[in-house]
Amino acid sequence: MTERAGPTSDLRVRVVSAVILGPAALAITVLGGPAFAILVLLAALIVLEEWLRLLEATPLRPTATAGGLGLAAATLAWVTGFGPAAIAAVALGAAAIALVAASPRRAWAAGGALYAGALLLPALALRGDPEFGLNAVLFVLATVWATDVAAYFVGRAVGGPKLAPRISPKKTWSGSVGGAIAGTVAGCGIVAILGMAVTWQLAVLALASSVVSQIGDLFESWFKRRLGAKDSGSLIPGHGGLMDRLDGVIAALLFLALVSLIRGGSAPAASILIW
Repeated sequence: MTERAGPTSDLRVRVVSAVILGPAALAITVLGGPAFAILVLLAALIVLEEWLRLLEATPLRPTATAGGLGLAAATLAWVTGFGPAAIAAVALGAAAIALVAASPRRAWAAGGALYAGALLLPALALRGDPEFGLNAVLFVLATVWATDVAAYFVGRAVGGPKLAPRISPKKTWSGSVGGAIAGTVAGCGIVAILGMAVTWQLAVLALASSVVSQIGDLFESWFKRRLGAKDSGSLIPGHGGLMDRLDGVIAALLFLALVSLIRGGSAPAASILIW
C-alpha cells in the first residue's frame, strides 16, 4: 500500500472501500473451491491489464488476451490437479505476450504475465491444501493487511527518516518498522485464534513475510515511478488500481510458496504453518 498524505475525506473513501471489498473477499476465501479460483483468476487478469496499461503495451487487446489465456489455462490445470502444466501455461502466456506486444518494452510486457502468475499460482496452491489452506491464506492476509495499515498510520504519526525517498517519497523507516511489528503480531495472532501452535519459526516467518510484502510495495512504486504513473489504475476508490492493493500480497505469496518448496511442498499450507 502506498503511503500518501491526503485530506480526511480521502481516508474516509479508502476506509469505505476496504469495508465493502474486504468482507466480500474474505467470504469467498472461506468458501474456497471454484469460487476462490475464479476470484483469484479475475484478480490476476486485472493485475495483468493494469500492468500492460502502465507500459502502454499496444495493441492492448491481443497482448492482454495472450496473457489472459495463459492465466485461465493455468487455473484450469491447477484445479484439475496438473500443477506443472499450470506453471507451463503461465510461462507460455508470458512468451505469447512477448510475441504480440507492439512495444519496445516487450520483456516488461511479458513480465506482467509472470507477475500476475505470482498472484495466481501461489494463492491456488496454498488455498488448495485441504487441511490448512484457509488458515494459510488468512495468515498471509492478516500479515500483509496489518503491515499496510500500521505502516500508513505509524508513518504519518511518527514521521522521521525516509525509507526510500527516490522510489516512494512518503514512506518512512518508522512506518516500515511499525508495519513489520504489526504484521508479525497479526500473523501469529490469526494462527493462534485458529487453534494452531505459534512457534518462534512461525514468528520469524511472519516477520519475513511482512518485510517481503513491503519490498513488493516498493517494487511496484519503483515500477510506477519508472513509467511516470502515480497509481496502477482507478478501480478502487481511494486506493487506485488493484495492483496497488495487492503488491504486498503478491510478494508475500510468492515468498511463502518458495518457502513451501524448500520445505518439501507436498502440502504447501502445512509447510509454512507447522514447524
